[in-house]
Amino acid sequence: MSSPEVTTQPLSALPSGWTSQEPTDADVEDLVRLLRRHEKQARGWPGADSEQVTADVTGRGAAMRTHWLIRDPEGAARAWVSCHDRAAGRVLVGVTIDPELDADLAEPVAAYCFGLAEQISAGIAADRGLAATQMDSGAFQDDERQDRWLKAGGFTLVRTWWQMERPVTPEEATEHPEPREGVVVRRVRRDGAVGLPEDADLHAVHEILEESFADHFNNYRETFEEFLTRLRADPGHRWDHWWVAEVDGRPAGALVGTTVTGRLDADGNPVPDGSYVEYIGVHSSARGRGVAKALLWAVIADAAARGRNRVGLEVDAQSPTGADGLYTSLGWETSYVTESWHKDVAASAG
Repeated sequence: MSSPEVTTQPLSALPSGWTSQEPTDADVEDLVRLLRRHEKQARGWPGADSEQVTADVTGRGAAMRTHWLIRDPEGAARAWVSCHDRAAGRVLVGVTIDPELDADLAEPVAAYCFGLAEQISAGIAADRGLAATQMDSGAFQDDERQDRWLKAGGFTLVRTWWQMERPVTPEEATEHPEPREGVVVRRVRRDGAVGLPEDADLHAVHEILEESFADHFNNYRETFEEFLTRLRADPGHRWDHWWVAEVDGRPAGALVGTTVTGRLDADGNPVPDGSYVEYIGVHSSARGRGVAKALLWAVIADAAARGRNRVGLEVDAQSPTGADGLYTSLGWETSYVTESWHKDVAASAG
């Protein structure tokens, strides 16, 4: 998307000789390497890949994102600012600073990047006709450097999330519990083997997820068009990874999954493909019928049938629903923990 015009407080200055520019296709591999260095330092291993970064920076996901790449005087990529216009009143903010930078350079670069992210977010709010917006930024747990910069930028830690994975065995393609009586799990209906899904099913998935997440932490309602556009921009999007659960003949649950491809281990070697649960929701009228468990077994069986070795998902560590108990009972374990940090910013006046 085009960079919004901003008129908030002046930015902190970059060190002498440093530059800031919007990245192009030619910059993608530099961004991947920068992000992998950060992930390895902050989490313990890298996971970024070219396909996802390309989709976000110059591909289908770029329409609702603004990016800036910061280079040092020698031209090395040292920082990356990303702002995703996620929904009305919410901007997802990513600030990545090279962990190899000395502290005397990392500190002013971080101050510049968080200030730039605030200006961009203020401009997004103005473009949407809002008085203000929420900046929602993430960090790996125990990344003291990122936490310090977030606090200095006026952000508040509001939530932690368990990133969970479950191993999958080939036998689970067929050996798994059947849904309870009255519950049927199916993929979204499509027009032929490679056709688009039926509009009614897609609307049903959107409505079920909106209803089931209505009282969840920091939920922001998306229009049907925003919902579809965002999910289809993910390189792992596949229509045959969308499931609907019917209870007594009516749609009452939904699961949207993705394919995890292109992941590399700490040594740069490819990791086998996996599946990931982007969303799972059950309508309040159908809770207690085993719908969530049936949907989870559907994605497990599908991953096994495809020869995949794992299924991942994210769960709110402070959720009062006890969803983590269900995941744990089905074999999921926490592999790492992330944090959400929030800051409200007024719209720019320009």
